[in-house]
Parts: sequence; structure tokens; C-alpha cells
Amino acid sequence: MKQRALYLVVLSLVLGLTVLLAAPLAVGAEKDKNLTFYWISHGSEGDPIWIFALRGAKNAAQDLGVNLKSSFHHNDISTHKEAFKAAVAAKADGIATSSPDRGVLKEEVEMAKKRGIPVVFFNADDPDTQRDAYVGADNVTVGKSWASYLVDNGFVEEGDFVWMPVEVPGATYQRQETKGISSVFDPLGVEYTVFDAKYDPVQSLENMKSYLGAHKKKVDAIIGLGDMVMGNIKETFDATGVKPGEIPVVGWGNSADTAQEVKEGYVEAATWQYPQSQGYVPIVLLNMVNRGLPIGYNVTTVALYEQDQADTYLELASQ
Repeated sequence: MKQRALYLVVLSLVLGLTVLLAAPLAVGAEKDKNLTFYWISHGSEGDPIWIFALRGAKNAAQDLGVNLKSSFHHNDISTHKEAFKAAVAAKADGIATSSPDRGVLKEEVEMAKKRGIPVVFFNADDPDTQRDAYVGADNVTVGKSWASYLVDNGFVEEGDFVWMPVEVPGATYQRQETKGISSVFDPLGVEYTVFDAKYDPVQSLENMKSYLGAHKKKVDAIIGLGDMVMGNIKETFDATGVKPGEIPVVGWGNSADTAQEVKEGYVEAATWQYPQSQGYVPIVLLNMVNRGLPIGYNVTTVALYEQDQADTYLELASQ
């Protein structure tokens, strides 16, 4: 709980500073009408977090009076790289991008920097590139927080088994989250497995129902490694005869479905990563660079919430 409070304090201070810096920029936005920023996501429009993130980016572009070109790439690295190169070729004034995987955009970022184009990563970072800043969560730390929550609250112990469904096994976010989880579980002898629920929403739900229906006596806890699988928890429990709270669940909580699950007791705790900020703040940072203001710092956007705070995040997710 102390860690969560600290996250919220830090986030409020950083975003408060961002607003102060953005305000004077908006006043002189008329002369920046020709600025064009590219916003490139490795995700999908069908994933709740990206709906919020793109909305945030569009809001920032409108507030600052700049042009925004956005694209989604469904974890397809080749098209993501092509979109980045196209932005460089078009002489973009700035590029905001998520990282589809560590190292895959290193050459593209270097190309942009050589041409004087600022680059801000969001949602998924690649600190080994020459990017100017990162806005989002540290997935290794987030994974560690989930595992620690289950251990510290007595939900799992040595010999227990934790089921970890995910939409895209092997994706950067899954590997990073699992790295944090393993740092807590491995020394304690807690067993776990990553389950391929699939990226299609319908198939994902059916796969989770089938697995839990067959293995519910074995599963001592669940960590949802993505927003789509977390939004499936209630329907999966109801379909397999698992009562709310019978199997403790933690994981991402950026959708209204998951916030409602926390409120109803299906999920013990969920992590909100302020996806609208992950869309909005990179555009502000890129605008700052174009106005001669230096950047080079990272903005952390994450908070773990429980049932007593579910209404707050349910309202955010429902906007």
C-alpha cells in the first residue's frame, strides 16, 4: 500500500509539472500548426488500453494545435519498422512509439536522431536506443509487485501453482513481467506457467474457460499478464463454477471490465497504468523539444488499486 501511495504521489507531481509546461505551449500553438507528430503503437485498436492511449494522444494534439498521424501494428514488427521509417522519411517533427520488442527499433531511432527528429517511447520501453524519454510503466517492477502482493498477503506459498494467462506469449511485456514475477516466486518455490490465451477476444475467453474448467483444483492463484485476459476473469469464473475470491487474482486493470471485477471481488488487486497519459504526455514532450525545451527524463505511470478504490478507476475506465 505504501508503494502504491508513493506511485500516486510521484505521478501527480510529474503530471502536474507536465500540465504547467504544456499550458504556455498551448497559448502559442497557432504558430505550431504545421508541426506533425507520428504516434506508432505495436498494439491493436481492439485492446482497451490502446483506445485510451490514442484518445490521450489526440487530446494532446488538439490542445497543442499540432498534427497527429497514428497507426497500430498488431505486434507485427516489420510493419512497425516500416511505419517508423516512413515517419523519418516524411521529416516528422517528432515520433512517439511503443517498443514491439527490445532492440528491433534501434537502427530506426538512430536514423531519426541523425536527422534531428526527437523520439519518445511509451508503454513499452527500449532504453538501449537513443530515445529522448519514456512514458509508462516498468513491466519488470510491475510483475514483481504482483508476485509480492500474492506472497505478502498470504495467497501463495511454497509449492503453490500460479496460472498466468497472456494474449501474446513471448512478447516483450510478457517476458518483462515474468522476469519480475520469477524474481519473487523462484526463491520461494512457487510454481507458475505462462498460458497462451490467444489475441483474439472470443478465442481468448474460450481458451481460459477450457483451461480453468480442467485445472481449477490445481490453480492456487492467477496473474493476468494483459488487459484482455484480465477482462475475461469474471466470465471465466462464472462459467467454471469459481466464486469471487475463491482463487485470488492480480494483474493489469486498465479496462472497465477489470475495474468492475475488482469492485465485485473477482480480482484482488489490479494495476492501472494511466494509458491516456501514455498517449498524452509523449505529445507534450515532443512539442516541448520543438519549442527548445530540453527533455531526457522518464515519466512513470502506474498504480495498484484494490476494491476500496475500484470506483475511482471504474470511472476512469468508463470515460
